[in-house]
Amino acid sequence: MRLAGYDIPDHEIDLQATHASGPGGQNVNKVSSAIHLRFDVSASSLPDFCKARLLSIHDQRVTSQGVIVIKAQRYRSQELNRREALQRLEELIGRAMHRPRPRKATRPSAAAKRKRVTEKKARGRIKRLRDAPGAGES
Repeated sequence: MRLAGYDIPDHEIDLQATHASGPGGQNVNKVSSAIHLRFDVSASSLPDFCKARLLSIHDQRVTSQGVIVIKAQRYRSQELNRREALQRLEELIGRAMHRPRPRKATRPSAAAKRKRVTEKKARGRIKRLRDAPGAGES
């Protein structure tokens, strides 16, 4: 199976069907349409840097043992819930692999500095006008 650009063997993803909670009437009690997906990150065939990034993200779906647990039960169809669980796993792996660009330090331009000083002076002028006449003199 190919998720987020990585080949993951099917045996590494554990999918179990369970009874869903929520709406569905009598059908919800007799059909196992919800899917529990478990993916052990440390035992997977993902590259080591990928495993480290997945384990370092602070997501409630990653357990302290390094297992990703996803429960999909939005749909009444088991197949649709299975697809959604796999899609959520793919999004989680993709989000963990996204490396934000490092910020390049910049300085404010001369125009920005002038604008800031002008705005500060205008604000000070407004505040001075609030004072009672002769209040600043002693």
